[in-house]
Amino acid sequence: MLEVFKQIDLEKTEKYIIDFLRSKVKNRKVIFGLSGGLDSSTLAALLAKAFEKEKILALIMPDSYVTPKEDINDAMTIANMYNIETKNIEITDFVELFLRKLGRTNLVTEGNLRARIRMIILYYFANAENRIVIGSGDRSELAIGYFTKYGDGGVDLLPIGYLYKTQVRLLANYLGIPKKIIEKESSPRLWPGQTAKSELGMGYDEIDEILYYYLDLKYKVNDIIRVTGIEESKVRKIVNMVIKNKHKLKTPPIAKIPHEVLFGSTNKLIPEK
Repeated sequence: MLEVFKQIDLEKTEKYIIDFLRSKVKNRKVIFGLSGGLDSSTLAALLAKAFEKEKILALIMPDSYVTPKEDINDAMTIANMYNIETKNIEITDFVELFLRKLGRTNLVTEGNLRARIRMIILYYFANAENRIVIGSGDRSELAIGYFTKYGDGGVDLLPIGYLYKTQVRLLANYLGIPKKIIEKESSPRLWPGQTAKSELGMGYDEIDEILYYYLDLKYKVNDIIRVTGIEESKVRKIVNMVIKNKHKLKTPPIAKIPHEVLFGSTNKLIPEK
């Protein structure tokens, strides 16, 4: 872990996020997906500190085909720790229905389907109960596009979205999240056996170091390689992911049609007296 990450002020960071949540949510209620992983568990702790329990609802949405029982148990452990109301909604039948109607394709496409089904369910209850959907994406995942567009990326607020994964671990430890959750191998759980490290080819300690030099310090690729000693292929892979996946963080481009194209003459914008 980068030494500079160990120097972050966790008390002030916690307070800032809680103030952010309260200012954005105000009189509404909140809903979020609780997977039993690091990010969603950290979010649960922050929400519990920000709001009274009546305002918070966590959805646990396992798929029996891909979700380990351990994750469900960890999610319930966190919910019980912070006295958070939960709904356990098994999504396996939803996924199978889509695949029967649309046909099977590949792991990534079917994995993204799971993420988007969870988004649909979150917004179903958000609409029905006037809640705001809170996302648990961190800066590392957002920067490299390691999330599903309109899936786990489909949220209203991202309270920990400016913290790198390794910083989230520090905050989670500060907040009292169980060690087994903090040290659990990171995985989106979109297909059996998926892990972030095996898919990305490196762990978040290296990813975050590359991102810090690239995003925060504005280093060029060759300088990152020289300073960090990380393999060139890894550095180039992460930087290319940042560039390639920027579209995931933007709203869809709008065709801003000039008035002279729409009306033939800008004079038509002036109302007659």
